[in-house]
Amino acid sequence: MLNTETPDRQHAALDQYPTAELVNALVDDQFHAVRAVQAASGQIAAAVTAALPRIDAGGRLMYVGAGTSGRLGVLDSVELYPTFSWPHERALALLAGGIDAMFVAVEGAEDDAAQGAADLRALNPGRDDVVLLLAASGATPYVLGALGAATEAGALTVGFANNPDAPVVRGAQIGITLDTGPEVISGSTRLKAGTSQKIALNTFSSALMVRLHKVYGNLMVDLKPTNAKLVLRAVRLTMFATGADEAAARAVLEQCDFHVKVAIVALTKKTSIGQARALLDGARGSVRQALAA
Repeated sequence: MLNTETPDRQHAALDQYPTAELVNALVDDQFHAVRAVQAASGQIAAAVTAALPRIDAGGRLMYVGAGTSGRLGVLDSVELYPTFSWPHERALALLAGGIDAMFVAVEGAEDDAAQGAADLRALNPGRDDVVLLLAASGATPYVLGALGAATEAGALTVGFANNPDAPVVRGAQIGITLDTGPEVISGSTRLKAGTSQKIALNTFSSALMVRLHKVYGNLMVDLKPTNAKLVLRAVRLTMFATGADEAAARAVLEQCDFHVKVAIVALTKKTSIGQARALLDGARGSVRQALAA
């Protein structure tokens, strides 16, 4: 029996726990998720290193999964745009059962390997693309079908699973095992297995975006200010990075569509918006290198 399916003997009387003890058991078990990701940090770093030149050359991130794993892939893909201004068309997510499965379970969709392959091929994957394959069991047919199609296309494949020696980990070019063990509620991988995948995906995509110069220091300087909160964040980030007051920061941001990178360079170098953009283009988007130019 897979680790993720094995009943946790420590909590065999879970349904008899007092509520406070029940909640503590569920919360405490989540710490295993963090430890599982820590143990896989070397493989996550290897995935970032391998993905960087492909993405830098124009490749796309493609997430593939079913159920909780697939929904976590969708979540990571859509949040790259507001956080890092990453283009929607370069972060694509495939979920077994289609978009409706984001909200309602589509029974049996995860068992269709041929559909997984067909859905992946429909994206026309190429050698610069990076395909992230997510499966708690590590053996979901839909995901394995997509893995086969991605491999045929020459894309970089990164497999995430919560069981050791899982097929998706063995079959991918880079395998990441998040060995979270049995769940408190047996087989419910929406618990710590899902938590570990969320941490691993956050870590992978955030590290990749840092390497792509989407961050200056630890400041989110390439955010897309799509609402009032993010507009205010852009102003505060610009003030923090440059020492400018709010009026000065806002005035420059209004001239550059609230692009924090451009505002930082313009204010710090005392240049025009056009010159700041040119400096950033010459530095391939790196604020640090643009300021040193």
